[in-house]
Amino acid sequence: MGLNLEQKHAYYSEMIHVDIISDTVCPWCYIGKRRFEQAAALRPDYEFQVGWRPFQLNPEIAPQGVPRQEYLSAKFGGVERADRVYEAVTTAGEDVGLDFNFRGIPHQPNTFDSHRLVRWSESAGLQDAVVEALFQRYFCEQVDVGNQAALVELARSCGMDADLVRELYDRDADRDLVMAEEGVARRMGINGVPCFVIDHKYAISGAQDPSVLTHVFDLAMQDHEKIQASKVPVEPASPTAGSDN
Repeated sequence: MGLNLEQKHAYYSEMIHVDIISDTVCPWCYIGKRRFEQAAALRPDYEFQVGWRPFQLNPEIAPQGVPRQEYLSAKFGGVERADRVYEAVTTAGEDVGLDFNFRGIPHQPNTFDSHRLVRWSESAGLQDAVVEALFQRYFCEQVDVGNQAALVELARSCGMDADLVRELYDRDADRDLVMAEEGVARRMGINGVPCFVIDHKYAISGAQDPSVLTHVFDLAMQDHEKIQASKVPVEPASPTAGSDN
């Protein structure tokens, strides 16, 4: 049985669910965001439901954070070695229009509070804007995204209710929920970010080329089509000549 136009549209209007597991101070996550956006633009007929999920690369950092040079010395053995490591990141960033300023970052934050803000922004329908602002402020404007006052102001600039965000921080809201959500990612075996989980079925680790993402989008859409096809009702057979009907 062939499909009419309405049925075909129903196939392609199925949303592809994407969970992006990331940290708000991870440069590859910012690059991954741009590559995901490029991939989604290559599939204009697909609809995406995107959710950003927490992962702390450095959960051991004190709540108030540490000086950036102290962090680089502990992680890379010094600023000069860090510069060499970041050369590839800088080049990859330039390829997607990002101008990282690693040397200008004065402070390495604990990112837990920024992940709480990302969670709250989802219910306000502003998650993408908040995630983008967190990356931009940290990597390009040297804002401490572990500072609650800075996060409240960032929320305000994205259209969130700043008074509500301040109240949520004051009463230490959703600490257990964010910790539990990060725990799910770790139990899934995720130990690096970004990680893109498509339709709770396909996982793509790293800031992959858009072609890798579009390939998985196509696989997900094929799955949707199979599910939809199984739901299409069978048309009754036409009466034949000589029938009693």
